[in-house]
Formats: sequence, structure tokens, C-alpha cells
Amino acid sequence: MKKTLIFTLAALLMAACASNEEKLKQRAEELCRYIPDHELLEQSKDYMTADFYAVLDTMFNRLPEHEAMDHEWLYYFVTGNGGTMADYTVTAVEQTDKTHAVATISVRQRWEDGSFDSTADIEEHKLYMEQVDGQWLMSDFDGHKADCIRHIAISRDEQARRDAINDYLVKEIGEHYLKGELCIPTLMIVASERADSNYFPVLCDCWVLWYNVVGDTLKCVSGGNHSGLMHLDDNNGKYTVTAFEQTVDGAGNDASARRIFGSYYDIYQNMHSNQEVREAVRKEQLQEYVKQHNLNVHYYQDYGWPAVEIETV
Repeated sequence: MKKTLIFTLAALLMAACASNEEKLKQRAEELCRYIPDHELLEQSKDYMTADFYAVLDTMFNRLPEHEAMDHEWLYYFVTGNGGTMADYTVTAVEQTDKTHAVATISVRQRWEDGSFDSTADIEEHKLYMEQVDGQWLMSDFDGHKADCIRHIAISRDEQARRDAINDYLVKEIGEHYLKGELCIPTLMIVASERADSNYFPVLCDCWVLWYNVVGDTLKCVSGGNHSGLMHLDDNNGKYTVTAFEQTVDGAGNDASARRIFGSYYDIYQNMHSNQEVREAVRKEQLQEYVKQHNLNVHYYQDYGWPAVEIETV
């Protein structure tokens, strides 16, 4: 009788474990639909832990848009940007403690017509889950949370440098031009690398431009190019421009550019002489400025040229 009871309890326990594992697998399959890929779905907030959603929301929606292609893998977690969609299968799940579990996910790539990409390997990924208020939520995917946190810190540090440079360009360089209502620089960084804990040199190609707001258009009234080496002082993440060594105008321009930019001269020259690239960067940075300052502006225009649309959505 005693042995029968023990076997019965063991069987019930095993059945309960199997049932719990199946529920976890089903939940993991549901969570797979909210793995970020090209975009962070708004409804993902209900299926992710608050801190994981906040990190991804910052990555996808709060950082400057030009960051995306520099770190493509952070935005396209599984498929990449090749026109395929991820097909998920939960192959296993392990509950590591009362409130944490890890699901193993097999991923195949399929085309939009439903057929599978025969050239793509089946990949294995890890989906991390945490139980919050009795509900299993996605808490990480392939360790991307830590990767994103590091990237956000780097991006914010870079933005602090950009803000310091733009502030210098407006206050120190913009003062010498005919003023309009708004001074908005176009900043193109050629190279930047920390020299020591307090000094950060930045090679850059900058346009300092003044605009008037006329209706829904930023009309350029003055400005010019300023290229060279920015010397930045770093005081615990607060940057200050201490000097700006510029290329000279006229006959000595190329010689001064070669001296200042050194091994980066060709990169600088390709950037500086390519109007198409310059205008793309200008448009992008004006878009960010308009969005940040909540301006009712949809175009910018240089004197004698057609207005150019700024995408603000």
C-alpha cells in the first residue's frame, strides 16, 4: 500500500511537471510573435518585462534614426534586412527557478509567399522568460538586453559630444554670419577616438546655417562650411569644446586639410565633395531638430532652389 502511494505521488508529480513544461512551451510560442524584428510592436509592452521593453523602446524609438544602419543587428534581431520572415519553433524549455525560464527556439527563414529559404540554415536562439505577477513575460533574447544597454550608453556619449560641438558652432561660429531665427548646423564626423580619459579629438566637416521659419518652411538666409579638428574636454561625460583648428580658405585649403586630417584626408574629401551625401545628412539632422523642437515645419529651402521635403513622421 505504501509503495503504491509513493508511485502514485511520483506519477502525479511527473504529470504536473510535464503539464507545466507544456504550458511554458505554449507561452514561449506566444512570446515569439513579439521578438523585435525591424520594429518594436506597440503591443509588445504587454508581453515583456518593463525593463526589457524600456531598453528596446529606447533602441527603436528614442535614439537618432541614423544609428539604425550602423548597428543593424540590434534592430533586426533574427531575420536581418533581407526580405525574409522568421518562422519560430519552440524545441525545449527549462525552468531555472520559480520565476525564470529559458526557451530554445529554432528559426527558419521564409519568404513572404510562405516558401522557405532553402539556402538559410536553421538557427538556434534563446528566449528568456520571467514570471511577473503570475504572468510569464519575455525578459531577454539572446543576451541582447546587455548589448542594447551598452549601445545606448555609447550612443548617449556620442550624442553628448555632438551636442557640445553643435553648441560651439552656433555660439562661436554662427555669430559671424547674418543671423536668422534659428542656427542649425549640419555635422558630419570624419573620425573620433578618445586620446585619454579627459581629451577627445573629433575630425569633422560642418556647415553652419541660419534659417528663418516662413510658414512650414525653413528658409536658409546665411551660412558656410567649417572643417577641421575639434578639441573636446571630457569632464565625467560633460563635453566642452576647448579649441577648433580649421582648414584655411583660398589657395592653402587643400594643404591645411591634408595636414589636419592626415590619414583620414581621403575620407574627409569624399565626404566634403559629395553634395548628395551632404544633403542627405542635412535633411536627416534637420528632421531630428524639427522633431526634437516640435516645429510645424515640413520643408527647407536654399535661396534660388526648390524646397526640399523633411519627413517628420
